[in-house]
Amino acid sequence: MKLIYETHATTVDNENGVATGWLPGELSARGRDEARELGRRRSDVDVVFSSDLRRAVQTVELAGLAAPHFQDWRLRECDYGEFNGVSRDLRVPPAQHVERPFPGGQSYNDVVELTRSFLADVKRWYDDQVVLVVAHSANQWALEHLLGSRKPMGELIVASFNWQPGWEYEL
Repeated sequence: MKLIYETHATTVDNENGVATGWLPGELSARGRDEARELGRRRSDVDVVFSSDLRRAVQTVELAGLAAPHFQDWRLRECDYGEFNGVSRDLRVPPAQHVERPFPGGQSYNDVVELTRSFLADVKRWYDDQVVLVVAHSANQWALEHLLGSRKPMGELIVASFNWQPGWEYEL
């Protein structure tokens, strides 16, 4: 199975330096253009899975892909708990939360385990297809940890996030 991972398009919160976490979020004007571009770039996928958070769903909807689209809560961003919706500058450093959950939220290792569960299900049902996943930065780190570089999560989350037009993995 070929899995293509794309982050949701740019949100108003991204532009304002807010750590949205489990809040829905809303695409900005730039993000809406990026979502349409994603549709042109990924028109040949067989099935699309996204986080059920609004910003990821909106990205897929605006992409206008012909493939079936399924939402999966296991693809949500890390739940920052009390820090959902606050300035990224005010949030506790993420490296402290690889194993220890954010207050009232989850840890990055929790995201890894949810991603692992999602991958097992997708591989079982879509093994011979091209699967597009649209989700969040924590999910990309989890995929990179599980399928890509296999670097420790603590190393991945402190590195600067360099957007690119998708990451591809073979399962």
